[in-house]
Amino acid sequence: LEQGGVTLVASPVAADTIVRIERDYTGQKVLTVSARNVPTEYDVFYTVSYSVWMSGKEIKPSHTLTLNQDYTYDETRVLGKKREEEALREAIVTDLVRQVGYELSRLQ
Repeated sequence: LEQGGVTLVASPVAADTIVRIERDYTGQKVLTVSARNVPTEYDVFYTVSYSVWMSGKEIKPSHTLTLNQDYTYDETRVLGKKREEEALREAIVTDLVRQVGYELSRLQ
């Protein structure tokens, strides 16, 4: 937001516009398992719900965005797969922030 020229304030009373983050969570789900019932593929996801208020009026009702990415899992490469999961999660967050920023820029 600051890179886009927005001035952030500490108090909502001093703000012209308020972006309210209502929900922000991440996780993963098992997509497939092997014959031995060991996970072989996961889906990593990140979800954010937010609304936008301007001059005391809701101009964007609660809106939810979810991005996800799946990856294969190999129990013999636990450390490498953990790093891959973290990298995927970071990439998802970057894309999600970009998408929210784009949506916010369209409100003006």
